[in-house]
Amino acid sequence: MPAIETIAVLGAGHGGCAALADLTARRYRVRLHARREATLAPLREAGGITARGVQNGTFQAEIMTTNVAEAIAGADLIMLVVPSHAHESYAKILAGLIDGSVPILLNPGHTGGALNFLRALREAGFESDVKLAETVSLTYITRMEGPAEVGIYSYTKRQRLAALPATHNDEMFDLVHPIYPETIRASNVLETGIANLNAVFHPPGMIMNAGWIERTDGGFMFYKDGITDSVGRATKVIDDERIAVATALDVPWISFLDSFLRAGLTTEEAHATGSIARACEASEPNKTLKSPPTLDHRYIHEDVGYGLVPFTGFGDLAGVKMPTTRATIELTSAATGIDYFTEGLTLAKMGIDGMSIDALRRYVETGAR
Repeated sequence: MPAIETIAVLGAGHGGCAALADLTARRYRVRLHARREATLAPLREAGGITARGVQNGTFQAEIMTTNVAEAIAGADLIMLVVPSHAHESYAKILAGLIDGSVPILLNPGHTGGALNFLRALREAGFESDVKLAETVSLTYITRMEGPAEVGIYSYTKRQRLAALPATHNDEMFDLVHPIYPETIRASNVLETGIANLNAVFHPPGMIMNAGWIERTDGGFMFYKDGITDSVGRATKVIDDERIAVATALDVPWISFLDSFLRAGLTTEEAHATGSIARACEASEPNKTLKSPPTLDHRYIHEDVGYGLVPFTGFGDLAGVKMPTTRATIELTSAATGIDYFTEGLTLAKMGIDGMSIDALRRYVETGAR
C-alpha cells in the first residue's frame, strides 16, 4: 500500500486539533472534520490551530468542513479522533461514502471501539471488506488551552495497535507506524481493548473525588492531587479484575503500573514503590492537567460507559465476576442518573453477544462469525 500523504481527521476536539498541528508540522496534508461549525469558527478566525509543546506554531488544515464526504475526499487514511460514543454515528455516515479502499484508524478505540464501529458499519449496509484498526488510547497527551490553541505535551509511548480482523494487522501496522513511530503491534482488538488504562483509574478517580470536584469546579490537579492512596488502592482492585478477564480470555495483559511506566507516564522510582498514587503523582506529562469541573465529562461517560461496561461484558462472556468494577458502575449510575449498564457499550453493541470464547477469538482473528 502506498505511503500515507493525506489524512482525514474526523473530530476537532483536543485530539483532533493536536493531530492537525502535529501531522501538518510533519508535512502531511490534513483535512479536518467537525460536527459543528461553531467548533471550526475559532480556527477559521485564527487562521488555524496554534500549538505549543511537541509542535510549536500555527498550523492550517488543507480543508476544514462539517461535511464528512468533503473531509474524506482524496484521503489516504481516515482517522477518527472522537469520543467512543461517536464511533457508531460516524460508522453510519461512512457506510454510504466508502468502498473499503481507504483504511480507517480509530485513534483511540479504547475498549471495543473497532467491534462497535464494524457492527454499526455492517448494520448500516456496508458489506465490503474494510481495513480497520484501533489504538488503545489517544496518540497524544494533549488538552485544548483556548478555542484555537492546543497544548501537545507528549506522544503516548508504546501505543498498542491492532486491526479487526487481525489478518490485517501487519498491513495496518506498516501503514500507521511511519505516522506514529511509538505504535507497537498487539495481537488483536481484544488485547487493545482490555489494555484501556483510562477505564481503570479515571472512574474511581472521579467518583471518589466527586465532592471535591463539585465544590471546587475541578480546582485541583487530577493526577497529582486526586489519585490519593485510597483511590490508588481501589484502582488496583479494578485492575486486578481486568487482568482476571484478560487471563480467562487468553489475552496478553500488562498491569496498570507497568503500562503507565511503559507509556512514559511515570518514573522508574515511582513505579518501584508499587503505588498507583505515587505513580500518578510523579507523572510529568500529566502534572498540569486539572480535574474536570463536573461529573458530566468523558472521564465518566466514556471511561465508565465505554470502558468499564465492556470490561464487565467480557467478564460475563468469560465467566469472571467483577464485583468492584460493577460497584463502580452502579455508584456512578446512581450519582449521575444514567444507567450505564444500559446506555454503555454492551456485548450486543459490539456485535458479540451470545458468542463463546472460541467464537469471539475466531471473529477477532479472522472476521468469521
